[in-house]
Amino acid sequence: MWSIYRSVRDREAIEGWCLDRLDAWPVEHERRKITAGGHSTHLVLAGSGDRTAVFVPGTNFNAASCSPFATALSERFRLVMADVPGQPGLSGENRPPAAQRASWYRRWLGDVLDHIDGEQVVLIGHSLGAAVVLTWDSPRVSQQVLLSPGGLVRARLGPGILVPAVAWMLRRSPRTSERLLATMHAPGNSPRAELVDWMTLVARHVRTSLDPNAAPPPTRTVDRVIVAGEHDRYYPPRALADRVRDVLGQELTAFPRSGHLLIDERPEAIADLLAG
Repeated sequence: MWSIYRSVRDREAIEGWCLDRLDAWPVEHERRKITAGGHSTHLVLAGSGDRTAVFVPGTNFNAASCSPFATALSERFRLVMADVPGQPGLSGENRPPAAQRASWYRRWLGDVLDHIDGEQVVLIGHSLGAAVVLTWDSPRVSQQVLLSPGGLVRARLGPGILVPAVAWMLRRSPRTSERLLATMHAPGNSPRAELVDWMTLVARHVRTSLDPNAAPPPTRTVDRVIVAGEHDRYYPPRALADRVRDVLGQELTAFPRSGHLLIDERPEAIADLLAG
C-alpha cells in the first residue's frame, strides 16, 4: 500500500480543509475515529430517525466535501458517513493495490458496520462508493442505494473528459478544477465554489486514483435502488442500464436534470427519493 499524499504538508492541507468545513457545517454532528480493515477511518454521525443510512462517497470525495447531500440525508435518516481510506479526507492515507481492492473494501465496510448500532442499515454509495457498497451483501443490509455506480462498467473517458482531466492534473488551478467539475454536471448546472476549491486542493496535494475496478457479482438478492443522472457522461444511463439489468436483475432510474454529481446537483430531490 502507498500514500496518496506527496508529503506530510500535503496531507495536512487536505485534513485542514476538511476539518474547517466540518467545523462550519451547521448540522449538529459527532465525529469518530475507528479502525476498519486495519486502517484509520473517520466517521461523521448526524440526524436521527428510525432508519440508519451509511453513506460511502466516491473518488476524491468525503463527508466534508458532500455537505449539501449530507444535510439532506441527515434530515431524513440517522446518518453515518465514512471517509474511504486511500481517498483524500480524514481517514488513512494508504491506498490498497488495485488487484486487492474489492476484497479489501468488503472487509473495510464490514468493520465499519460493526461499529454502528442497530440491526438494519441502508447502504448508500456514490460512484466509487457504490462499487464499495456492492461488495457487501450481509443480511444486516436492508437496502443498497447505488448512485452513478462505478464497478459495473468502465467509465467513459473520451476527449471531452480526458482533456479537462489532464489539464486539471497538470495546471492545478481553480479554472481547470471548474472545467473538470463541469464534465460531472448536467448542462446548465454549475459547480459550487467550495467544490472548486476542494478539487484544486486535491490536484495540488493528492495522487488521485482512476475509476474503480469491476465489482464482483453479488451473491445475495438485496433490495436495491439504482440511479444515474440522465446527463452522466462517465457512466451514461443507456450503457449502464444494460449492465444493471444483466448483473443485478433490476432497472436503472435515470434522474432528470443531473449528471455524474447528482448528489451535489440535486441533493434534496435524491434524498427525497431515498427516504420515500
